Amino acid sequence: MLHRLVNFLTDEDGAVTVDWVVLSAAVIGLGMVVLSPVAFSANSSTQGIADYLKSISVGYGVE
Repeated sequence: MLHRLVNFLTDEDGAVTVDWVVLSAAVIGLGMVVLSPVAFSANSSTQGIADYLKSISVGYGVE
């Protein structure tokens, strides 16, 4: 029984999986941090473009 316990404690088969999970979580978290300012600035840019397009008259100038 002691031999099985020692084998269990020294087994490293799942260590690579844990490393990949931590690495993946770090990449996803970093991506969220980087993309959040881009998303907010894109929203304000879109609103500015929409306001500009609303102010332009179209047609042959019949007013």
